[in-house]
Amino acid sequence: MSKNKTFGSMLIIAGTTIGAGMLALPIASAGLGFSTSIVVILATWLLMTYTALLMLEVHQHADVDATLNTLAKGLLGRRGQVIANFSMIFLFYALCAAYITGGGSQLQTNLNNWFDWQLAPQVGAIIFALLFGFIITLGTGTVDKVNRVLFITKILVLGAMFYMLTPYVQMQHLLEMPLQQGLILSAIPVVFTSFGFHGSIPSIVKYVGKDIKVLRKVMIVGASLPLVIYLFWQVISQGMMSQQSLLQSEGLPGFIASIATLLNNPAISKAVTIFADLALATSFLGVSLGLFDFFSDTLKKSNTKQDRLITAIVTFTPPLGFALFYPQGFIMALGYAAIALVVLAIFLPVAMVWQQRRKQDSLPAGYQVAGGQFALVFVALLGVLIISAQGLQMFGVIPAVG
Repeated sequence: MSKNKTFGSMLIIAGTTIGAGMLALPIASAGLGFSTSIVVILATWLLMTYTALLMLEVHQHADVDATLNTLAKGLLGRRGQVIANFSMIFLFYALCAAYITGGGSQLQTNLNNWFDWQLAPQVGAIIFALLFGFIITLGTGTVDKVNRVLFITKILVLGAMFYMLTPYVQMQHLLEMPLQQGLILSAIPVVFTSFGFHGSIPSIVKYVGKDIKVLRKVMIVGASLPLVIYLFWQVISQGMMSQQSLLQSEGLPGFIASIATLLNNPAISKAVTIFADLALATSFLGVSLGLFDFFSDTLKKSNTKQDRLITAIVTFTPPLGFALFYPQGFIMALGYAAIALVVLAIFLPVAMVWQQRRKQDSLPAGYQVAGGQFALVFVALLGVLIISAQGLQMFGVIPAVG
């Protein structure tokens, strides 16, 4: 197995995970206190890494190019296939529409500033979709190369941010306790979605091949890179400001403004903006790659240029249309992202592994994730907890955060 592909796949997983949503983590976890937020982040990382390994257990007995559509149909029947397809399309179209809207707006602003143009926001969205759509259509190898450049640049910018912010960390802020218990539930869906990469797993399996030992390393290391960065980010962001100051930040723009005011340094605001742009780009590459391969399998398209073009049209045209004509519709749908991700990243892997293990006698011996049936039930209950927390926020029972 090529070490080059292994390294690139790790970065695709990490790049998909570390999106612009990372910047919302300090606000979402502000009321928890530093220690409690670290426990929640670690527990979520364990959960998502475990279910990623469950996906590998399923993939080992399927074709190398199988996607969630094929896996769900084979193990859960027609009903499971419909649930899997709906969750995948709903979540990934919503994410792609949001990324095209945000990325197009940033691209339009930058082009207007650099070249003194007067482009409309819609033009930026179209250019953004065409550019990244072209990269995806060229294949996973091209996505790997582009993602490496963007990811390494993103890490360099993040390092510069950490360097500028670290001197302002105060220990007393890190020792603050949770303000109220309900905020722990409120933060769980935001932290959970910050570790979402499972839609890209079939593309990684197709790219790397069914070498389970290598794929385990890809999943564990790929998920651990965001964990390390998130932990550092929590130390800095929660160490700079008190819980009350974080909670009073009016969303992400208010958080960035608070940091810039605290440091009296506009460079940090610029660095955060650049990081957010790069995070958006790498996340969009990972998400759209997973959606592209999903549609290629679902529509039974081959690897010819004509079929890949058709798949690209199906992948990018609907989210681009919503980004241009009805962006608020799919932006609103992102409020349900945690629920759709629970289905994709928890319920479906658990259900498929459960069914596959029941047929174990008819399958060749292979890789099996530790924990047995007890672990599967426990993880499914955690999925119910996350959906319940999201529902309680929607009905106003607990405060909304992030």
